[in-house]
Amino acid sequence: MIKAEAADLPDDGRLKMPDRLRRRASRLLSHLTSRSDRLITEGLARADARKWHYAVLASLQEYGPASQAELSRRSGIYRSDMVGVLNELAGRDLVERTPDPDDRRRNVITISARGRRQLRRLDQVLDDLHEQLLAPLSRAERDQFVQLLTRLLDHHTPGS
Repeated sequence: MIKAEAADLPDDGRLKMPDRLRRRASRLLSHLTSRSDRLITEGLARADARKWHYAVLASLQEYGPASQAELSRRSGIYRSDMVGVLNELAGRDLVERTPDPDDRRRNVITISARGRRQLRRLDQVLDDLHEQLLAPLSRAERDQFVQLLTRLLDHHTPGS
């Protein structure tokens, strides 16, 4: 990915971009996604967390205990990466792994009390980061923006 150098930015600090590119939703979404991802990744790192930690904890809180495979489907984390994420979370006592009573080859993952506290803390961190990300928009515009993004994602997600 090519990054803009300081010399490429006008006095107001905005990226120079031809109008025909600024009119392309895909281009704008790509740039915003990159900036959003960096903001969220750096903000969560300051809280000693990662996006995947949040995704797993949120899934467990909302839908309850699950197998590693189910958590992978719920969170979008590759199965091969899930073990590492769960090892990190278990090492911090944020989740508990217990053998599945129906199939001893599988583990059931449950959010711990400490994990619920961490999730509430990360909710606040993300709320603050989203305030930064969406600062130019009014509350009504933010709600509408999220609704529109959700509709687009649902439309382009198989099985939605």
